[in-house]
Amino acid sequence: MIVRRSLFLLLSMLVFSNILLAENIQSLDGRVIDMNTKRGMKNVPVTIIHQDSSEAFTASATSDLKGNFVFKNIPEGKYTLLVDNQEFHYKKFNFEVTPTHAPDLKFELSKNVSWMFDWGKVVRKVDKNGNVSYLHPTSHLVARILLVIYGICLLMVFFYSLMQFSLAMAYVRGKKQKTAEKPAVFDGHYVPKVTIQLPMFNEMYVAERIIEETAKIDYPREQFEIQVLDDSTDETKDIIAKKVAEIAAQGINIKHIHRVDRTGYKAGALDAAMDQVEGEFIAIFDADFMPSVDFLKKTIPYFEDPKIGVVQTRWGHINKDYSLLTELQAFGLDGHFSVEQSGRTAANHFINFNGTAGVWRKETIYSAGGWEHDTLTEDLDLSYRAQMKGWKFKYLEDVVSPAELPITVSALKNQQHRWMKGGAECFKKMWKRLLFAKDVRFTDKLHGISHLFNSSVFLFIMTMSLLSIVVLQIKDSFQDLNFVIQFGSFFIISTVLLFVYYWVGYRGKTENKIKSFFSYTWMFFKYLTIIMGLTLNNTVAVLEGYFGIKSSFVRTPKFNVNSKSDFQGNKYDKKKISLLTILEGVLMVIFGFTAINRAIYGDLGMVPFHAMMAIGYGVIFFNGVKELKYKG
Repeated sequence: MIVRRSLFLLLSMLVFSNILLAENIQSLDGRVIDMNTKRGMKNVPVTIIHQDSSEAFTASATSDLKGNFVFKNIPEGKYTLLVDNQEFHYKKFNFEVTPTHAPDLKFELSKNVSWMFDWGKVVRKVDKNGNVSYLHPTSHLVARILLVIYGICLLMVFFYSLMQFSLAMAYVRGKKQKTAEKPAVFDGHYVPKVTIQLPMFNEMYVAERIIEETAKIDYPREQFEIQVLDDSTDETKDIIAKKVAEIAAQGINIKHIHRVDRTGYKAGALDAAMDQVEGEFIAIFDADFMPSVDFLKKTIPYFEDPKIGVVQTRWGHINKDYSLLTELQAFGLDGHFSVEQSGRTAANHFINFNGTAGVWRKETIYSAGGWEHDTLTEDLDLSYRAQMKGWKFKYLEDVVSPAELPITVSALKNQQHRWMKGGAECFKKMWKRLLFAKDVRFTDKLHGISHLFNSSVFLFIMTMSLLSIVVLQIKDSFQDLNFVIQFGSFFIISTVLLFVYYWVGYRGKTENKIKSFFSYTWMFFKYLTIIMGLTLNNTVAVLEGYFGIKSSFVRTPKFNVNSKSDFQGNKYDKKKISLLTILEGVLMVIFGFTAINRAIYGDLGMVPFHAMMAIGYGVIFFNGVKELKYKG
């Protein structure tokens, strides 16, 4: 009979010859061949076991330098041939020797390439019918449990990708309907008073820029107010004070509100200033933004609809071309702002105010309970509380508010940590409230809970990536569990769904769709690789959020540079190597070694995934170490 080829073990040909077909077979010869090299495999232990328990006949042999082995004085009967050694793939099959028939047995064998740990010895078990089986009692159970956890992680990543894909399809449908929709126009008959808030903390490099750009906004001066909400503890407060005085001298209504107590961080500053707000509407810009002159004229007209509580605009990128890092960040953010926000809007699901570059109706903030600072993403928190109160949010994809992207890995990691931890905190705080909210559609609840749960996908990616190494060991050790490995294809499907999600947003910004598809494909996999490299950082953040570990609001340092030659360090971006960075280096080595090890032995199934993980962690690790030289 022909024995099916195993994924890991190189089974070759065993040819039994010189068999004397009598009551006792004098000898049984065989040979083990390495499927990769086609040469004999030496020192392979082979055991044959008579299946009749009353006989209890067992024989063992080891292959020589050419892969040959021999059994002598073999009686007739049914046998199980077993190769069970941690150095080789576990393999067994049955054959029978009769007075008139000596089977021609062929099978394949290869070296076991797993390197983690020993799953334990095989235990021989004979049932009441005399059938022999071989078990790994404890380790087999552990393997099953780990495979279940691995499968759950795959399904959760798949679910996340499926939800993102559904938003992409909603975005496509919405695009077709949007062509007939005319944007609201500022015609001068509706001119409510607007307060623009600029929350800052130690922003000496960009404070003057954001104040100057905000003062340029074209809107009737008597209906326009600027509040600089300054929590700074360094020379930034003096820079702001000087610039505010300069702008005020131009006849612009601008106030410098400085806090000594940073309670609540950004959310605390916004909340503390509410009793000084003169406007009916509040626009908010972080210090790294550069609002366009016509920002208010493009957003305020939508508030003529009394149900609209927030108008959010799309983020642009001042320094997209600074480096590959900024280019990849722009790629990811464009997916969120073009597809996710637009898709949710098109399907009338809940969206979120993105913390900046948007306008709130003051009444909406009050009715939703005001700014709360028990999470690091106060914008997401307030957004959901407001929408559960019945307020509608309007997203304007075609109105762009440019901002500065983080140009160092440490700054990016700080930003990601804040977003991921805040997302977990909001999920923990809001999911029950949303699930049992009245007058909220089921589909809105489903997408809303999924939205709040988004950052938690890194928990599953982290667990899945670590278990994938163990799964390879399980695959080598337990032939009966190999069928489970095929469910890893869910990860491939998830990747395809995300590929479509980002392509939907990307293709709308390019003319030559065919040519750009290839550049997009390369960009997508580079982006996915970097995101994988941030998995550990983001997983730690999510766990901190769920376990209620409090931390300060670590703002993302802004540098106000346009080229690499401009950047010689930053006083706010002082770095030292952290345990997290060291662990990222360790994971780079582990995944890199696993990918190379498996590739050498021809087991390519998980090589691309492990290679991407290794490269991603490598980029984050080496850039983090490289940045240590910049001390400001």
